[in-house]
Amino acid sequence: MPNLTAFLGAELFDGATRRRDVAVLVDGDQVVGIVGPGGLPEGAETVDLAGGLLAPGFVDAQVNGGGGALLNSAATVDGIRTICTAHARYGTTALLPTLITDTPAVTEAVITATRDAIAAGIPGCLGLHIEGPHLSIARKGAHNPAFIRPMDEVDLERLASTGLDHVLTTVAAETVPPEQIARLTAAGVHVAIGHSDASYETAMAAFNAGARGITHLFNAMSQLGHRSPGVVGAALDSPDAWCGIIPDGLHVHPAAIANALRAKRAPGRIFIVTDAMSTIGTTMTEFELNGRTITRENGKLTLDDGTLAGSDLDMVGAIRFMTGTVGIGLDETLRMASLYPAQFLGIDRTHGRIAPGSRADFVHLNGDLSVAGVFIGGERQHFEPLA
Repeated sequence: MPNLTAFLGAELFDGATRRRDVAVLVDGDQVVGIVGPGGLPEGAETVDLAGGLLAPGFVDAQVNGGGGALLNSAATVDGIRTICTAHARYGTTALLPTLITDTPAVTEAVITATRDAIAAGIPGCLGLHIEGPHLSIARKGAHNPAFIRPMDEVDLERLASTGLDHVLTTVAAETVPPEQIARLTAAGVHVAIGHSDASYETAMAAFNAGARGITHLFNAMSQLGHRSPGVVGAALDSPDAWCGIIPDGLHVHPAAIANALRAKRAPGRIFIVTDAMSTIGTTMTEFELNGRTITRENGKLTLDDGTLAGSDLDMVGAIRFMTGTVGIGLDETLRMASLYPAQFLGIDRTHGRIAPGSRADFVHLNGDLSVAGVFIGGERQHFEPLA
């Protein structure tokens, strides 16, 4: 007989609908059933959640750092563990550590560290997001222009042969042509368009070649104009494009988020990313990226010239902003934080839902949307008190 654990006592949001008076049955790291009253197997260990809402763990496709570690300067298993632990505290149970534009040597080190972290079973480490260096200088944002360059054959082969199951790379549509995008896609790499000044037509050609989505919609890209729809227009118009967005009240106006949600053609949807930096879960007020100082003040991270440099956002904070400020219903917002990014990454059979066959990755939320508990692979995560 399986060694079953039954999670009960909370309302369940399974990724699609709410259910009351049910128990989630877990065997090892997998959900094996959902049963109603009287359906609890004899001998099952019980975890009584005593109220609140049990929801699928959050999936974040863009996490630069956390817990004081920035992937660019912490390209080690311990660095990745620190980042994943920092975000698990806020309900993120699967994430892509994200490398901001850097040298080929740093990129190689990060790929190796990510492979080692997954081999070591670091909870929450799903794969790797390599953002740059094949971007637009005109839309560089906080990326160091000294490292930005076209993609050559060595770069392409590096991305195509990481040995990782889940690799996402952000490129500019005008810098990386459709032929290269098609080759990356054929090798199993997810390609997103970002930091791009491309025209609508060039962006649509990238989607047609296999680019799967957009990195931080509206930020660092050509905007929606009435004669030149740009990357934003292409992202909203293409049914195949999935769009990450940073809902922190600084990167995108709430009205722009609401308008984008109304305008987006399906089945590709808009999902939440944090684009978080090393400040998450810390009291630090500044840190270094590529030798440049980034300052944290009132939840805003900037370079010396005022350029936004990633975010100081955690996933549960993003959910509060979407529900409280943008006015999106909680169930849909939870899908934006779990199911939709899982669908974007092609892992929605195991992530982003609570159903037989899915991973036992849960977040237990209080009524005020604070995190009461986090479970990864059925194991409750324990966190040191924040200083």
